Amino acid sequence: MDGNGRWAQQRMLPRTVGHQRGRRAVRLAIEAAIEQGVEALTLFAFSSENWARPADEVNTLMTLFTTTLRQELDELHEHDIRLRFIGDRRPLPAEARELMEAAELRTAGNQRLQLCIAISYGGRWDILQAARRVNEICSQDCDDAAYESAFEAALSTHGLPPLDLFIRTGGERRVSNFLLWQLAYAELWFTDTLWPDFSKDSFAEAVAWFASRDRRFGRI
Repeated sequence: MDGNGRWAQQRMLPRTVGHQRGRRAVRLAIEAAIEQGVEALTLFAFSSENWARPADEVNTLMTLFTTTLRQELDELHEHDIRLRFIGDRRPLPAEARELMEAAELRTAGNQRLQLCIAISYGGRWDILQAARRVNEICSQDCDDAAYESAFEAALSTHGLPPLDLFIRTGGERRVSNFLLWQLAYAELWFTDTLWPDFSKDSFAEAVAWFASRDRRFGRI
C-alpha cells in the first residue's frame, strides 16, 4: 500500500494526512475483496525497514494502527472476517501487541475472509525465522520434500491459501521484501495509483487482469 506520503505532499499537506486517508482505502479494499470472493487478503501495513523512518512518523503510524484496530474490530468481527498479523512483534509497542493478540483470538472462528496484516514484516525475516525453526525440528536425514513442507509450515503465512495476485500501488515496480517465498508463482500487478486513491474499481481492474492470465506453473 504505497503512496500515502506522496499523496499528501502533492496536496501540500502533512504526510500524516496521507496515512489517515489511506485508512479509507484499506476499508474499500476489504469490501472489494469480499465482493470479489477473495479468500484471503494480506495488507503490507508497516515493513521492517519502516522502523528507520523519522520517529515522529513511526509513532504516528503506530498510533493510527492501534486506533484503527480498536475502532474497526467490532465491525470486522460482525462481518465474519478473521484477523491475522504477521511480522516480528518484538519491536512493537506493548499496547499494539496486546490488541493484536486479542483481535486474533476474538476472530479466530470467522470464515468469510482471512484478513492478514503484515506489520513489522519483512520477507527475508520470514524466511530466516522459518529456517531457524525448521533446523530445530528436522534431522539431517530429512528429504527435500519433508524439509520444504516443514519450512512452509514454519512461515508466518501458514494456513493461508497460496498467493495468487500481488498488487503494488504508487508507481514503484518492485516487491520491496514482501512475501518473498510466497511470491514464487504469483502474478504481479503494478499501478501508478497512489494508495489513498485506490478504489473498488482499482481492485476490480487488478482482479480482471489476473483472471486474464494464463497460469501454467512451469508446464506447457
